[in-house]
Amino acid sequence: MHAAQAGDAASLGILLARHRAGMYAVAVGVLGYGSDAEDAVQEAAIIALRRIGDIRDPDAVGPWLRMVVRNVCRAMRRRTTAEPVDEPTGAVVFSGLDGPPDPAEVLDRHALREWVWTAVEELTPTLRLVTLLRYFTDLTSYEDIAALCDTPVGTVRSRLNQARSKLSGALLATAERKFGDAAALHTQHRRLAEHTLASVHRGDDACKLSDWWLPQADVVWPSGARRDIAGLGRSLARDLSDGVRHELLNVVASREVVVWEAALHSPPEDPFHCPPNLVWVHYVHGDRANKVRLYHPRWDRSAH
Repeated sequence: MHAAQAGDAASLGILLARHRAGMYAVAVGVLGYGSDAEDAVQEAAIIALRRIGDIRDPDAVGPWLRMVVRNVCRAMRRRTTAEPVDEPTGAVVFSGLDGPPDPAEVLDRHALREWVWTAVEELTPTLRLVTLLRYFTDLTSYEDIAALCDTPVGTVRSRLNQARSKLSGALLATAERKFGDAAALHTQHRRLAEHTLASVHRGDDACKLSDWWLPQADVVWPSGARRDIAGLGRSLARDLSDGVRHELLNVVASREVVVWEAALHSPPEDPFHCPPNLVWVHYVHGDRANKVRLYHPRWDRSAH
């Protein structure tokens, strides 16, 4: 286990292979024999890729993997795909945080991040997008992902199944590859997002940030309406004049897709002025975004 935590992808593959029978037995016990059980094991393997560095006790890895599978199965049975999977109490350490760590932060702390991001880059753009949203942002429900991608929920499920299968199969196939610096890519795009929102709050014309958005970039609004970058700039300016502030929460970056997650803070005198969150999905051509899709996750105003 120590080799896997140190970033040896082959060791992690061997570790998962060693415990796969027990993981599959748990899945079959909860879901019965069939494709759902296999999907649950693959989902647990992806969680292990992200969280293996947080295991405190080497002897706990088997029970931890089986517990992850069990939680995945329970979530599948409840059909509450938006709920994150919990780890067993005491099996992991979260570096003093009050809750589970941000997956991207976990990847930044452990050498396996390079293997994970390299494997994600091997996916097709459609598979990569749903994988980034499902596993590395808070937009985890199939319904939200389907709405953002403008595709049926069944298609999202199918794409995630394909992505999990490909990532699992790639574990050993790409273990010896020399990886690029995924952390540097994330840092670059987080700084860009911070710079963009800071410019908006200063009242700058955001659409003039031509080093990121192409002048002819297409902008798809949450309503489905299409605008250009100038229209996006005018909307951001209206937000500013209305007292709305954008708080960057998370950035997930690959070569072709970059996701920003932001909280929207309405003015105190009008607390329901805007939805509480906004997701930006940038489709990248070369080094610049040629399409931006904006999305508001489901918002229950009665809960606020």
